[in-house]
Amino acid sequence: MRLLVISPFLDRYHGTELCIIEQIERFARQDHWSIELYSQAVSQVKGVRLASEVPATSSGSILWHKVPDIPGPHLFKYVWWFLANQCLRWWDRRSGKIFPDLVYSPGINCLDADVIVVQIVFHEFHARAKSQIALKRLPMKMWPRAIHRKIYYALIMYLERRLYGNPHVHLVAVSEMVAEQLRRYFRSSNVTVIPNAVDTDRFTPAACSARRKESRQTFGFSESELALLLIGNDLKKKGLDSLLRALAQLQDLPLRLLVVGSDDPGFYDRILKELDLQRMTTFVKPSADVLKFFSAVDLYVGPSLEDGFNIPILEAMACGLPVIASATAGVSQMIRDGETGFILRNPRDHTQLANFIRRIYSDRSLRMQTGEAASRYVLANCGWDENAERTRELLENTLQQMRKN
Repeated sequence: MRLLVISPFLDRYHGTELCIIEQIERFARQDHWSIELYSQAVSQVKGVRLASEVPATSSGSILWHKVPDIPGPHLFKYVWWFLANQCLRWWDRRSGKIFPDLVYSPGINCLDADVIVVQIVFHEFHARAKSQIALKRLPMKMWPRAIHRKIYYALIMYLERRLYGNPHVHLVAVSEMVAEQLRRYFRSSNVTVIPNAVDTDRFTPAACSARRKESRQTFGFSESELALLLIGNDLKKKGLDSLLRALAQLQDLPLRLLVVGSDDPGFYDRILKELDLQRMTTFVKPSADVLKFFSAVDLYVGPSLEDGFNIPILEAMACGLPVIASATAGVSQMIRDGETGFILRNPRDHTQLANFIRRIYSDRSLRMQTGEAASRYVLANCGWDENAERTRELLENTLQQMRKN
């Protein structure tokens, strides 16, 4: 199999990109498999080599074709990436550098993908979040960012309509929730559900326990405080607004919130000041050592407005942490409510979220039992080997069907 993979970047800080790394590292170890990777930036991928520096090999390799990048707002960078990777691949095909059997894309990165992994359906996300970016609800200084998001969402939704309804494109949904949305919005018939996974060797209760004292000291958490964690690179989508309003109702409790993400924390200065949560809240940038975040806290809270999966919730469960997950996150379908976690039916209901947090704070045995049950379930059922094997079989079957047709 000569697999061509298209992703703007690959690292282990982001859920979609982490999934692709775990998969292609395993694919490259298969006999008679080779990976041609088109990306602007690659880090933390084992065995990757720049295609410009080594000759192509028939198997056991990940050759990176570096696509040029440009500075600028996200919308401009996306449009550039979309056009640049298309042009570079066209030139490489024309010059005889690549002869792919199959084009595999995490998300919408091109018009010619044979298999697309769908982590989020923007039609559904926009329906839930459009009120949050309505100009009349925002101060004028935030209008440029809101207008930028509106244009970006409109472009992505146009591409979704063009690609997701195409019967010749095989779609991989990361959850049953995403699969249902694909069928509802686009009448997609060619959909396979392959849930995301977790590194079951790395994320364990024992690993977190060994680092707990050091990690809590790093972030200034005392043992008398209940530390909460939220990880995400679009904090509005991840439900941070709702979580902050829930915490405002719990200021009688010794709580601390750790927010990990690449968003500008200054965007939340106003609401933090309004709710008097500056002392309670700590923002930090993502790190390859994500285990230090899980080791430092007692509870993971994920009130996502819309999330096709949400890998950090699964990682938190593997670590033995109790979790609160939004019903609008695909991972919630892997949680037994009240047994391996807690499901927030309405992510904007910050009063219900506050009640969940208060209950978990008040009942230490509940925290322990829920975290232990969650860890047992994830460590037994949610490893990357199974995810990669199912994806490999799907890619091989897709190629067979294409050759028959």
